[in-house]
Amino acid sequence: MKNILIICTYPFDTVPGQRLKYEQYLGYLSENGYQIEVIPFFDIRTYKILYSKNKNIQKIFGTLKGFIRRFLDIYKVYKSDGIFITLSVAPLGPSFLEWLYVKLAKKTIYDIDDMIFELRTAPNNRFSKFLKSRKRFYFLLEKADHCITCTPELDNIAKRYNQNTTDISSTINTKTYIPINKYENKKDLIIGWTGSHSTVSYLHLLDGVLKELSKKYKFKLLVMGTNNFQISGVDIECVNWNTNIEISTLQRMDIGLYPLPNDEWVKGKSGLKALQYMAMGLPVVASNVGCNDRVIENNVSGLLANNMKDWYKSISKLIEKNALRKFLGQNARLRVEKYFSIEANKNTYLSIFNSTFK
Repeated sequence: MKNILIICTYPFDTVPGQRLKYEQYLGYLSENGYQIEVIPFFDIRTYKILYSKNKNIQKIFGTLKGFIRRFLDIYKVYKSDGIFITLSVAPLGPSFLEWLYVKLAKKTIYDIDDMIFELRTAPNNRFSKFLKSRKRFYFLLEKADHCITCTPELDNIAKRYNQNTTDISSTINTKTYIPINKYENKKDLIIGWTGSHSTVSYLHLLDGVLKELSKKYKFKLLVMGTNNFQISGVDIECVNWNTNIEISTLQRMDIGLYPLPNDEWVKGKSGLKALQYMAMGLPVVASNVGCNDRVIENNVSGLLANNMKDWYKSISKLIEKNALRKFLGQNARLRVEKYFSIEANKNTYLSIFNSTFK
């Protein structure tokens, strides 16, 4: 058994960038000769308050504990057979810990997600932006023995620094994502969106469209990831995200929405939310930006929208035509199984581990 350390930012089973990427493969890697230890920077107590208003003292204390843990784990890094770093060793400060960990590790795999070079921060933690540095990400790209990216744009950036890269999208466990939708119009439809506190602003891009649709059709907008989302005149149900209800909430939906702005940050997004809807056999309408056209075959496994008129027409068609919902939804599920499932990608992860930690 090879002893590999996963150096990550957040606790296990908390954020999509970890849950629906490498975390899903840890069991398979363990079955194939790897003893994995996950070491997050933030503990679960700090993570739960990280994006809350105020509580700055607790955040500072939790961050300091994270740095202390990183220094205490230096010996583990030295004794291990290799390390797998996702995002960074430490989220703040100079890149000294990144340099030290890579220097001491026998081999390093670096997993990068989103356009983190943009140094985006949550509104409640804006002060932390001044403590961040892009240098750590470029250093890790250059010094890692292998880099795992998740979009073509990210992969192109990574290849400027390292020729050993693999583009692996976020993936879905199709054994737990079970479609149950009957594609019927016997009840008011549920149009759904899933996201987080940091992405809920994207849904507001559709305020005007959803208002107009609500004048013509009776539907509920189910929003998972926040308890405070409102659009005047639209029937909305908000559900806080929880790992225990994520799948059952997605199963309640009839149509999935994935609006995104056309900016640099989006070029690092792997289409994860669209994939979650698609795995549930749901028809999805998504902004035609980033790599959404890699995830969705337009008019075959989903609908891509270029403007607000497209959004209105696409959602209207899906509300009215249950046969179209069935056609797109079933094709979407097949596409996820073929290209974006754990089964389709697990051997790629294993081959990267085997070639890096040989």
